[in-house]
Amino acid sequence: MKKTTVYIWMSTMVVLSAALFTGITFFDLGPTLKPIVAKANPVGGEPEFRQSFYGSFDVPLNKPMDVAKIGELIYVTDTNNNQVQVFDQSGNNVLKFGEAGKEKGQLQFPYGISGDKSENIYVADLYNGNISIFNNKGEFINYFPNQEKAIKSPGGLRIYGEKLYVTDIKENKLFVFNLEGKKLMEIGGAGQEEGKFIAPNAVAVDKDNHIYVTDSGNNRVQVFDKDGKFIRIINGSTDGKGEPIFVNPRGVGVDSKGTVYVVSNLSHNIYAYDKDGKEVRVLGGMGTDNGQLYLPNGLFIDERDAIFVTDTINQRISVFY
Repeated sequence: MKKTTVYIWMSTMVVLSAALFTGITFFDLGPTLKPIVAKANPVGGEPEFRQSFYGSFDVPLNKPMDVAKIGELIYVTDTNNNQVQVFDQSGNNVLKFGEAGKEKGQLQFPYGISGDKSENIYVADLYNGNISIFNNKGEFINYFPNQEKAIKSPGGLRIYGEKLYVTDIKENKLFVFNLEGKKLMEIGGAGQEEGKFIAPNAVAVDKDNHIYVTDSGNNRVQVFDKDGKFIRIINGSTDGKGEPIFVNPRGVGVDSKGTVYVVSNLSHNIYAYDKDGKEVRVLGGMGTDNGQLYLPNGLFIDERDAIFVTDTINQRISVFY
């Protein structure tokens, strides 16, 4: 069996079942944290590990899957605890909301998370098959409209401007909606061809409105224009057509300089590429020390180019800038 085929099989099984993420518990709540500085690295500076946070003392993070900065706070889908944990920029827990269940305000497998300009919080629930909307106090508002029941298994979720982008992991599609719930675009379908996906996980949009989707089962990131037209593949090879270096890519983000960061889950790394697809740096590496990662998943880059990563099995958020 070819190596690529093995990787695809491994990645698809991991993404669809989520069984790989065991409930390992770490009781070390980490070092004393310092606030994230208002100014990140100077132009040309290399991102470095700065801090981790692990959750509240009474409820440590358990299988954090995604992270987003909304306003001045950091929101994390605390998946095995069926909730969202909220932190200030010193890593102090300031709020928790959600509980296990299928009713309003309850969550079964909270995955992607994002916020709108009013700081309402949108949480994709993979198992319940819906997107819940909460206010910034953690109070349930409503479900995001799911016209024609288009979304079956929402995974990665990001809001840019007045548009909501969400991957459907089992349907192998990316959907784009306006915030009133009208479907604007649908990309994908199952397959290995350009524009097709196997278990797409995360989505990001750059300042040129290019759309980046981690095509996890195919070990690549696909890039589309604002109208959904395929542009190129990023997989670590020179032209995107060679052997991929990603193994089950998950989170993706783009910084202010156009650098694309991709989480390679099963190799425990974050790879970064310039606009031409040239690798410029690698962060992480398997381990439990500061700056190391163990099956990382979600990634978010804020306006200062600080990089937040859900370090899933280490059960923490790691911050680089």
